[in-house]
Amino acid sequence: MAGSEAAGRPGPACVLGIDLGTTSVKAALLIGAEQGQVVAESCSRETQAHTSSLEAGPQGMEQNVWRIIRALNECLAALPQQQLQRVSHIGVSGQMHGIVFWKRDKGCKWTECGTGPTFEPEEVSHLITWQDGRCSPTFLSSLPLPQSHISLATGFGCATVYWYLKKSPDFLKSYDAAGTIHDYVVAMLCDLKKPLMSVQNAASWGYFNSRNKSWNTDILKKSGFPVHLLPEVGDPGSIAGRTICAWHGIPKGAKVGIALGDFQCSVYSCLTERTDAVLNISTSAQLTVSMLPGFQPPETPDPSSAVTYFPYFNGDYLAVAASLNGGNVLATFVDMVARWTEELGLQVQESAIYTQIIKAALAQNDSKLSVHPTIFGERHVPEQLASVTNIAVSDLSLGHITRALCRGIVENLCSMLTVQRLMEMGVRRILGSGSALARNEVLRQEVERIFPFPVVYGKDIDAAVGAAMVMFHRK
Repeated sequence: MAGSEAAGRPGPACVLGIDLGTTSVKAALLIGAEQGQVVAESCSRETQAHTSSLEAGPQGMEQNVWRIIRALNECLAALPQQQLQRVSHIGVSGQMHGIVFWKRDKGCKWTECGTGPTFEPEEVSHLITWQDGRCSPTFLSSLPLPQSHISLATGFGCATVYWYLKKSPDFLKSYDAAGTIHDYVVAMLCDLKKPLMSVQNAASWGYFNSRNKSWNTDILKKSGFPVHLLPEVGDPGSIAGRTICAWHGIPKGAKVGIALGDFQCSVYSCLTERTDAVLNISTSAQLTVSMLPGFQPPETPDPSSAVTYFPYFNGDYLAVAASLNGGNVLATFVDMVARWTEELGLQVQESAIYTQIIKAALAQNDSKLSVHPTIFGERHVPEQLASVTNIAVSDLSLGHITRALCRGIVENLCSMLTVQRLMEMGVRRILGSGSALARNEVLRQEVERIFPFPVVYGKDIDAAVGAAMVMFHRK
């Protein structure tokens, strides 16, 4: 024990930030320091939660909630007990758009584990994630028009409820509560009888009016939508409740913030200047700028617009070009090369292929090849596929193709929120982040080639840290 603690004076209060991401769960402990906050400890665990969908077949994208909570418990068990015992506030963020259903009185059961009480999911559905593809464009066009500035897309919570309503109505009868996966965690920690959702997550579900902060209940009711499943909505940064048990050593009665969007928290963790734009390339890719205070999004969505406006904090908005094509495109390319190699009777590890193609591309400074990398479509043009043009004999090496692919990923994002528009918005600097940018020097070179602003890396973008910072600033 540290001297001050041994003398009976506990150390400074900590804030715990949790992010329930698409592939992993992360937890970060922040403590106050002279220059703001510092991350004292952090931990992350892969969830390995993907599971097949009984009702939606191959279009479905679902995750096993039990596995997500197991990863969360493993994360917390790995953090130092003496610091967890000093946690006064918990901030929670997670993957937006998705939906999980549960029974209010049987959402979880609390059990004892090595590090104190913890909860396990009980009568809880799978999480239908933002990547879910069961709602076809035809199906979406059959739904009532939302009164919202955000266009409805497959993988959005309300669209998924409509799908069950039409294809499998009995499924919905088993549950009386719903939320994002992070809303579920907050509801369990605080034993909320009715789930509470932030404006950020509500907007991500569709059928939510950000201007008056309310669901489109009239529109939904008319079409038989089970509105009793919609959570109450509150402001991001507000307190949802207090922990009902000492969770992994965190004191009972710790304040838990309303669950936030992982995207907003990632931006919050690094965006300090309004003249900065945040470029994040991980699985998917986003380019983000904060709008001036007082900005209000248009009343109705423009489905063909590549820029969406996300509710941020204190009534502000972020302008976001969110591409569905980022590091996942490179991963698909690597997978293709691996499969071709296997078909030729050879075996190469995917990680080795990744390293080699980057090395090859670094040797090719230029490539005449033009790659449109939109293999996963885009929300504003869902039917668009990828294409390769300008194929010359001289540009067929792995290096040329990888270089053109990396350039295509950045150009695609840049076509959604152009350099000219960034200049008009007063952008002076790009903050580069995300796993794909971190491990891929070619991608970084292309970012620097395409954007005429200084690019700064290593500004850690971290939704768990952002969620903790939000709670810290509200404390």
